[in-house]
Amino acid sequence: MRFAVPVFPGSNCDLDCLHAVEDVLGEPASPVWHHEDDLSMYDAIILPGGFSYGDYLRTGVLASFSPVMEGVRKAAEEGKLVIGICNGFQILLEAGLLPGAMMRNDHLKFRCDLQTLRVENTNTPFTKEYQPGELIRIPIAHVEGNYYCDPSTLAELERNNQIIFRYEGSNPNGSVDNIAGICNRHGNVLGMMPHPERAIFDWMGSADGTRLFTSMLQYWKENCGAA
Repeated sequence: MRFAVPVFPGSNCDLDCLHAVEDVLGEPASPVWHHEDDLSMYDAIILPGGFSYGDYLRTGVLASFSPVMEGVRKAAEEGKLVIGICNGFQILLEAGLLPGAMMRNDHLKFRCDLQTLRVENTNTPFTKEYQPGELIRIPIAHVEGNYYCDPSTLAELERNNQIIFRYEGSNPNGSVDNIAGICNRHGNVLGMMPHPERAIFDWMGSADGTRLFTSMLQYWKENCGAA
């Protein structure tokens, strides 16, 4: 299974994502500069965290117009797996690949912490190896992670089981309905503010992010006929 990690000016979590794929799965992962628009040789795409284009205008908005996003859109349309983590989630929202918008944290401060999440939907390629309602610990690091959508969109997300992760206990940013991660209608595009690539070994404080990556690989093997 081949992974692409698009790199924008200001990305700073790309190496973490590359190492997570290689260390956890033993699969090849390649950095792809944002000028590239052909991602057809890859099976999955990870949009990493950071500060793409210095977060000018709005977080993720300039990156959403990068040539590489044409490849991301095509991959999503073809049913390939796409995950946006933190700034990657913001980019997916700005690109219209996921509904809603991101605002500044309600306390207007940067928050870096190990956060408890509740797994709401295990019937996705990203959560197959979790248990429904399982509580996991995944770190966060953001100042604009306050996810917002209007009531009708929220009702649609609920109705279609598109809410994948919720913050459990404290809400670190004011996100509507405690949402920490959502997917698209088809379930192959996931956006989440917490960083699973920073929770793959116990010495990191948690290894709960490991199963997100192994779920992706298992899904790919089951659906692509790989041995």
